[in-house]
Amino acid sequence: MTHRRERGERRGKTSGRKRVAESDYRECYWCGDVGVRSTPVHRALGPGLLESAYEACLAFEIGERGLKVERQKPLPVIYHGVTLDCGYRLDLLVEERVIVEVKAVDGLMPIHQAQLLSYLSLPVAKWAC
Repeated sequence: MTHRRERGERRGKTSGRKRVAESDYRECYWCGDVGVRSTPVHRALGPGLLESAYEACLAFEIGERGLKVERQKPLPVIYHGVTLDCGYRLDLLVEERVIVEVKAVDGLMPIHQAQLLSYLSLPVAKWAC
């Protein structure tokens, strides 16, 4: 009887979950696919190259999977309704939805996470014109 009660409680808790949109599943798939593509690129090229070499090869790999990928996509800052080019560039933009920031470092530092979070917080109205 206790087992049934626990199962009922779990069902009650999960029934209020928010449904995940199909587009969210696609984005999760794209993120996973990008991660899977980065490993063979690094294995083939090895360590010590510039980020631009890894970026070019990763863009090639992602494009081979049939996904739209843009390199060095400008990221303007919108300030008081005015679009300003401040020199920000996204390393890779996959399917106009997933930002890939390529790093050629031994380990990620808090500044790398802060950079990506800053990109995500910028109020960008349009990705492509």
